[in-house]
Formats: sequence, structure tokens, C-alpha cells
Amino acid sequence: MSGYFIGIDGGGTRCRARLTTSDGRMLGQGLSGPANIQLGLDYSWGNIREAIDRALDQAGLEARIFPECRLGLGLAGVVTEADRQRVAAKAAIFHSVKVATDAHTACLGAFGGRDGAIFIGGTGSVGYAWLSGQSHQVGGWGFALGDEGSGATLGRQALRHALMARDGLIQGSALTERVNRFFSSAGIDLHAWLADSRPTNFGTFAPDVVELAKAGDPLATGIIKTAVRWLETYVQRLKALGAPQVCLLGGVAPHYIPYLSDSVMPFIATAQGDALDGALLMCAGASKGQLNPCNDSAVSA
Repeated sequence: MSGYFIGIDGGGTRCRARLTTSDGRMLGQGLSGPANIQLGLDYSWGNIREAIDRALDQAGLEARIFPECRLGLGLAGVVTEADRQRVAAKAAIFHSVKVATDAHTACLGAFGGRDGAIFIGGTGSVGYAWLSGQSHQVGGWGFALGDEGSGATLGRQALRHALMARDGLIQGSALTERVNRFFSSAGIDLHAWLADSRPTNFGTFAPDVVELAKAGDPLATGIIKTAVRWLETYVQRLKALGAPQVCLLGGVAPHYIPYLSDSVMPFIATAQGDALDGALLMCAGASKGQLNPCNDSAVSA
């Protein structure tokens, strides 16, 4: 197989691109803004192209090689077959394109294409298993109805506690003081902030929750423990589906490891690779033709 592979990992916070030769030699990488297609396909595609262009620049190549490139896209927000087809249509200039959820590519990368499961706790959250050529998704319903254990949910809980402390409904802590100071010190109008905020905005408070929980802050610790209970529920469900092990991925989920129970820890594995590795595996043919039609994760074009 000749030509080039381009792997894309597009999440709610950033988009990463990796350009390699077909035999796996890395040529360049690029980084840009969010590529969750629920933020708008044109907006997301613009960030995907920006990340690809930066990888091309690093490699000293130009967009004229696109007809020689196999493109593997792992994107947050891909839910339906129509979503996948819309994304694939944007990539018509490439030699071929495979579109999947970012969970699918992350799972492929974590286990090198073998059976396994993941829990992604980043800006959003989702559980996902790839077992005997079948995909199984648990959760992933978005910020309004799901995202248990995600950075956005941690941040939302921190803000909720901060407002309750401001109103005298609960006893405040270092966490609530820090969150309230974020708004007061910069003169930010909270109502306007809430009106314009996306999950990524709420997620900006997640590092504060993690940090202060380690320091023993009672409210931060409570938020983390609630998230860990949900994480363990996800792990148990993925085990019940047949997953031999589960990798904890994303910027937030690995911070839960010290809080996990002894019954769950033996099932937690270290990832072999990342979502970009999974996207590149798709370029090479991994998971091709193995997706069940009622719960699939990739489309070829």
C-alpha cells in the first residue's frame, strides 16, 4: 500500500492530526481547535483542515498530495449514519476516508485493534468497547443528559456549589472561593457567561476540582467521589459486555485512579496507543467491514 495516511482525533477541546507514510513513518503533526461536529460541521471541518495543514507544513508537503492520502477521522459528535456521510462528503478530495466516533479510534489505539474497552473522561465522557468485531457504546449522550465523570460535569458541579455558597445555602470552601473569584476578579457577568457557555467553558474549572480534591477540600472531594462512582458503574457495564480490560482515557479520567475500589482496579489497563494511532489503524484497514449495522462506528468513502 503506497501513499500517505492522515489520522485525525477531533474532540470537544482540540483537533490533532498526524501524517505518516503508509508504512508508518511519521512525517508531521498538527493541532487546532475543537472538532466535535455538534458544534457545527463547517466550524469543525475548518479546524480539521487547519490541523492537517499544520501537519503538512511540518512535513514540508502541500495539499496537492490529498488524492494520495487515506484519511481516518475519529470525531466527537458523530452519532448517526447521516453524520458520518456528511463528514465523508467534506473529504471527497482524499483517496479514501473512514469516519468514526472518537471513542472508536481511541479504543482501537488503546488496544492496538484487539478486543478491549475504554472510558473517555475529557470535556465529555463515553464508555466504548470493541469486541469480536462489534462496537458497543455506553453513555455519550452529551452535556445536557450525560457526560458523567467528564471535565465539563466536574466544572458544572463546582460552579453550582460556588453559587449555592454565594447564596448561603451551603458552607463554602476553597473551591467555591476560587470559582467565585474567577468571576468577581475579572468583572465577568455570570448571566452573560452562562448564556454563551459551552461544555468547554465549564470544563475550565475541572483542574481546580482535581487539584483541591487532592488537597482535601470537602466539596471538591465530594464531586470527585460522585464522578468515580459513575466511572465504576461504566466499568462494570463494559465488563458485563465482555471487555477483558478497560483503559481510562482523556484529560480527566486518569485522575480518578487513586479513588477506584479494589474490585475495579484489576480491570484497569494502560493504553498501548492513542486515538491518533486508532485513526491511522483505520487508514490501514482495521475494523473495515466488521461493524455491525445497528451499532456501527465507521463509514468508508
